[in-house]
Amino acid sequence: MAQRCDVCGKHPAVGNTVSHAHKLTRRRWLPNLVSMRALIGGRAQRVRVCTRCLKAGKVTKVI
Repeated sequence: MAQRCDVCGKHPAVGNTVSHAHKLTRRRWLPNLVSMRALIGGRAQRVRVCTRCLKAGKVTKVI
C-alpha cells in the first residue's frame, strides 16, 4: 500500500543520511499516517490520513 495521505497527497520525502565522515546513504522520511474511518460524500469510508490533516480538521471522523 502506498505511503500517501488520502486528503493532501503527502508522500515520502527522500534524501541522504550524512555520517560524521560525510558518507552519504539514501533514506526516506515517511509521513505520519493514521488509518481511520471518515465521512466522505456522506458515507463512512476507511482512509489513511496524515496527522496534520487530522489536526487541521480536514477530515470528519465517524463516531
